[in-house]
Amino acid sequence: MNNEFERDLGEQPLSKIMAEHGFKSNDLVNNSTEQITHKMVSRAAKGRRLNLKIQYRILNALNKATGKQYVLKDLFDY
Repeated sequence: MNNEFERDLGEQPLSKIMAEHGFKSNDLVNNSTEQITHKMVSRAAKGRRLNLKIQYRILNALNKATGKQYVLKDLFDY
């Protein structure tokens, strides 16, 4: 029996939000007050499953960059 869960979940709403604002990974990394990397943002947008701590870091960076108040459900569909 295989107890592993799916890690690659397809493109996430985060990538659409970033495209709407014309953001690249670098924009979120530069706006973050916490430690995030370009790789984390790229993996989040592509749908790799991230732990909750990293999801919140990306959420905080996006909220700071856009001036809006998104929630996790707006960025991730898993």
